Amino acid sequence: MLRNQVILTAVFMLFVSQISYASYSVTHLNTTVTLNLNNSASVREILTINISNVSISQYANDRADLNLTLSNWQALIGPLLSQHIINPKNGVYNFKFLPGPPKLSITGQEQAQLLMSYDVMNVTTVTQSAPRTFIYSFNPNVLNFEHGASGVVLNPNTTLTIILPSGSKISTIFPTPDIPSGAFASDYANVTQVSWLYQEPLSKFTLVFVIKQSIPAEVEAFFKAVYTKLGIFTYIVIGAIIVLFMLYTYFKSVESG
Repeated sequence: MLRNQVILTAVFMLFVSQISYASYSVTHLNTTVTLNLNNSASVREILTINISNVSISQYANDRADLNLTLSNWQALIGPLLSQHIINPKNGVYNFKFLPGPPKLSITGQEQAQLLMSYDVMNVTTVTQSAPRTFIYSFNPNVLNFEHGASGVVLNPNTTLTIILPSGSKISTIFPTPDIPSGAFASDYANVTQVSWLYQEPLSKFTLVFVIKQSIPAEVEAFFKAVYTKLGIFTYIVIGAIIVLFMLYTYFKSVESG
């Protein structure tokens, strides 16, 4: 008798969990990766879900519950609610998660958007090929999408967008981006961002771009590097250089006078 009750209870809990899971259906995932010059990336992921009529009030309660963690939401929504750009050696930082309010779509279906934003280190590597010329290579190991038979592949109904740093020029890219279409014909001139649509194979993903730094930017980068190493002592050194230059100019003017 007890065994039957345990079995019935387990079946009931499984049934309830399946209903709860089915009440939120994912319709689209948009992952946007903004690359930074320091090899980090700022990631913004928007997961759009449909909410069944019987679950609208439950979603509102879950959204108002401040104690729910990302793991709790993953149990409610499914495994697609996860960080898709991640470096296992460094993790992520500045993580924010915001489940948006339900809204009625044009199809009459209640929808909501779940927003995740975070930063990741070592998304790119950089080498200097010439004075003020830097080559950046995207690290494909940070891609955390679905794994197919051939390797990483974009999940169904997923869009991956990469925004390049200002002044970038793409030198190598694979697979060919879906957006902008036909940009390869112009050698990706003036292309500032690229996108791939769902089920695109990413097992051999390659993105290399070149940045030619201006002289003012090079000077600024130099002083930033000096400040990183010397800290506040940098200002003392700069002040001393200015004073010495002023004294040199003064004595030269006295001598010439």
